[in-house]
Amino acid sequence: MDYSDSRHKPHIIGKVFIAVFLIVLCILITKKSTDPGGASLLSLHVPGATHVLVTGGAGYIGSHAVLRLLKDSYRVTVVDNLSRGNIGAIKVLQALFPEPGRLQFIYADLGNARAVNKIFAENTFDAVMHFAAVAYVGESMLEPLRYYHNITANTLAVLEAMAAHGVKTLIYSSTCATYGEPEKMAITEETPQVPINPYGKAKKMAEDIILDFSKNSDMGVMILRYFNVIGSDPEGRLGEAPRPELREHGRISGACFDAALGIIPGLKVKGTDYPTRDGTCIRDYIDVTDLVDAHVKALDKAKPRSVGIYNVGTGKGITVKEFVEACKKATGADIKVEYLSRRPGDYAEVYSDPSKINRELNWTAHYTDLEKSLSIAWRWQKSHRNGYGSP
Repeated sequence: MDYSDSRHKPHIIGKVFIAVFLIVLCILITKKSTDPGGASLLSLHVPGATHVLVTGGAGYIGSHAVLRLLKDSYRVTVVDNLSRGNIGAIKVLQALFPEPGRLQFIYADLGNARAVNKIFAENTFDAVMHFAAVAYVGESMLEPLRYYHNITANTLAVLEAMAAHGVKTLIYSSTCATYGEPEKMAITEETPQVPINPYGKAKKMAEDIILDFSKNSDMGVMILRYFNVIGSDPEGRLGEAPRPELREHGRISGACFDAALGIIPGLKVKGTDYPTRDGTCIRDYIDVTDLVDAHVKALDKAKPRSVGIYNVGTGKGITVKEFVEACKKATGADIKVEYLSRRPGDYAEVYSDPSKINRELNWTAHYTDLEKSLSIAWRWQKSHRNGYGSP
């Protein structure tokens, strides 16, 4: 026994050494790929070059916003904990914009106030686009405390860091879910906010915190309440890639694409007895390219000691059944549809009146052909069956 132990001990030590070496090597490679050279340049203020912190910039909407900002010559820092985002999206963006001082990625959780403060202390941000949030209505009904912490408490942490470090511009990603189920359509910015699910309630609480703070601050604030987001980058560089375990909570477009790809046997439509033209929910579908355009326009128009609140939608309501038919045409697939009872927390009809943002920010939706938006997203989905991983 003693002879056997002494003979194998060096072999075991060697294996442990190799394992440790490989782990350290992987960490260094990951750090290099996600924190490229030139990150230190972003700690310095450059006259004429706006540096934007994008929280949640590895996510679906956030990554598209980062792409647009970089195309428009902004300098960008992305902070994301990758719980919902994709490091693959960051790698795509880094490959497109490899120049030093243009883009850096910081892996961090906004729930860690010390980490957030450190990020602000080590960088010179001119503005913040705050996207980071869990964002599924159904999930919020099952895990309400998670939503209040992730959305409301984390927004407070971002605001405190902005105040402490003199960052004067905030573009806040909010939602039409703050309105709940209004008695009158279309929804204007003056429509009473009476959210009916924890997701909408948490977002409204975050809005209230921002608005209360802004009353005694010289911060410029833009709150964008947007409707149901679809589509992807028209040039096929980015798309939506939710984690497999979250598919059941995800967007209807994702479910349609999964059904068309055979990942799931069919599409489940929840609720056919709503007081709408065909019994299914009515939603306002906004293309992600139009949505990020609204964010950039809001950033450009933000002024100190001023608050702007805007709905971002097309102004056109589409039923779930109509959406499914458009998805069938876009994919060319005969998607099987199963009709089920209502999902808790859903509302019958929601669509926007975008006249205020049209008038004040000179913004209008251009990608309003539903089938075309779905076709663009479908092309990305077909070539990225495993998201940003291997096809």
